[in-house]
Amino acid sequence: MKTLYLVRHAKSSWETNVDDHKRSLKQRGLNDGILVSKKVADEIEPPQKIISSDATRAFSTAQFFKEALNIPESDMETNHELYDFSGQNVMRIIKSLSDNLNSVMIVGHNHALTSIVNMLGNRFIDNVPTCGFVMLQFNDKKWSNITTGVTVKTIFPRDLK
Repeated sequence: MKTLYLVRHAKSSWETNVDDHKRSLKQRGLNDGILVSKKVADEIEPPQKIISSDATRAFSTAQFFKEALNIPESDMETNHELYDFSGQNVMRIIKSLSDNLNSVMIVGHNHALTSIVNMLGNRFIDNVPTCGFVMLQFNDKKWSNITTGVTVKTIFPRDLK
């Protein structure tokens, strides 16, 4: 069985005039990062690896989950290919994960993540909100074989406030 945790980056700030890739989190994003990551840590088995987009807002969000889930630095990485909004690169990364890994967390961007949870899950989600978490499970031994799995859990900031 393979378990995929998908997390959309928390709310980013538009206050400073920086390149999109370098946008940081706003205060709401920081608060939601703490809130959601702690709730997730109470409800799931930690992933064997976290892979995050290298965009500042995604990497900052991933750090909350790394800390809450007690993931060692060696089991966290960034991948520029996750700075993807269509989902094609994200799917390529998921399908090419090492089969030695049974659980992986991907931290990325919309519209890619909403598309992927609807393509791979069995429950329609209109929009994965900022700092939204979705857990999918697949009855497959190889990541390259996953198609439709089960949407096991969603944790969205609005449900925790």
